Amino acid sequence: MNTVSSPSETKPAVDRKQLASGPSASSLGLAIAFAALLLPFLIYFDTALSIAAIWERSGTFAHGYVILPISLWLIWQRRATLRTLPVQPYLPALAVLAACGAGWLLAELGEVQIVRQYAFAAMLPLTVLALFGVRIAKAIAFPLFFILFGVPVGESLIDPLIQVTASFTVDALRLTGIPVLREGNNFSIPSGDWSVVEACSGLRYLISSITLGCLFAYLTYRTFLRRALFVLASMLVPIAANGARAYMIVMIGHMSGMTMAVGVDHLIYGWAFFGLVMLLLFWVGSFWRQDQEAAAPTPHMAAPHSARMVPAACMAGVALGLALAIGVWPAYAYYLQHGQGKAPSAALNDFQPGVEAAEPFTDWKPGMNQANAHLGRNYQVAGQPLGFELFYFRQQHEGSKLISSSNRLVGDDKSPWHDMGASVRSENIAGRQLAVRESVLNGPRENRLLVWQWYWIDGQNTASNFGGKLLQVKQKLLKGRDDGAIVLLYSPYEENPDAARAVMRHFLSTGLTPLEKTLAANLKP
Repeated sequence: MNTVSSPSETKPAVDRKQLASGPSASSLGLAIAFAALLLPFLIYFDTALSIAAIWERSGTFAHGYVILPISLWLIWQRRATLRTLPVQPYLPALAVLAACGAGWLLAELGEVQIVRQYAFAAMLPLTVLALFGVRIAKAIAFPLFFILFGVPVGESLIDPLIQVTASFTVDALRLTGIPVLREGNNFSIPSGDWSVVEACSGLRYLISSITLGCLFAYLTYRTFLRRALFVLASMLVPIAANGARAYMIVMIGHMSGMTMAVGVDHLIYGWAFFGLVMLLLFWVGSFWRQDQEAAAPTPHMAAPHSARMVPAACMAGVALGLALAIGVWPAYAYYLQHGQGKAPSAALNDFQPGVEAAEPFTDWKPGMNQANAHLGRNYQVAGQPLGFELFYFRQQHEGSKLISSSNRLVGDDKSPWHDMGASVRSENIAGRQLAVRESVLNGPRENRLLVWQWYWIDGQNTASNFGGKLLQVKQKLLKGRDDGAIVLLYSPYEENPDAARAVMRHFLSTGLTPLEKTLAANLKP
């Protein structure tokens, strides 16, 4: 008589088959996924290295060393939740990764380091999204977002923060009854002279406060409103605190007869005060904390094994797509840069503006990056002295960039010259408009210089950093070169800068066209 096997009798054989193929396939797929997480670091190693280099040399951004470890720790804290979620690769994220790569390429061609670094940093959470899926990425959204705090950003805020700090300090001193004479970022009170420099801007306090504030808000609150309000407070409090810190330091110096808080000790006072302010901010914020609600125990919380299985072939395909989406852009950038060959020196000595040469009349020198070629001359124009500086850049790299925050009219805080601010002017030169950035420099013995500055890129003049970057990108993409120049004209004046402006207009009326021809002659075909 034939017998019919019951389902219970055949199930063990099926289970043995699943155990033989399922777990190994799943393990291999996950191994490929975790290995693919390293692809952005490998492909964009130079960009990652540039971020770490800034952490190393700048105390303002030294906190970057702990950002990734903190993110990993926050993800580890969510491991129980992650075990309940299936791994489902999200292919649309590859398109966003490709867009980040394209943004990196444009930033590479335009020498915009901060955009390169943010494009790289954004690839890290997007890679997690592409490999593991929306549900897993959503569960660890803040730890992934927190990675972006590792990018060293904020130097563009230095000048505005200096202005805010100087204005706050001067206004507070006047309210105290102390007479103040202010000129730019420098001010004098009866007991001595003070200057608000880069170290006094409070940028380091602001960045530290925002980073800690976001982390504290995530760990302490559960509602979006409370988190947003605390983050806002972490932005505003350090700005106000830095103004109060600067005012108190000046008052300590004033009351002590300029014997205290006038050297390194005022930095110590500043950090001690900032630490106290941060402790008070977190202490007050803790009154509205929202503790994490304990989740009710639920049986079989882990996702079914079949739901977490990732076929190795499928994950290998996603990893390959990831490599292509982010890898093509550095390859193309290398192709463009490699095609330029060795950079010859630019020939600038042929420039003849048609005016009389003269002896130097000032010891001021701009603090510019190392250029491929440099031309500095002095002229006598209508009986007035005029200085001319030209910095020519080719095959730009770190430390030798045309448009960079490190290119400054005043090299460092120890210089006797002070930049009193800049504005953009449009000048009519020989029937056409020339945009220049006009700056006023105050020097020793009440010397003043009026400086005009602009960029020459691919045959075009611009005074805009943004416009200059666009011209650089266009030139590299279409012509495979990055030639450009910084042009400076400067002349002394006493009270009215119009006399210096007239001298520079007179020089350019005959010298602008020969200058442009000399620069154009250096462009490679």
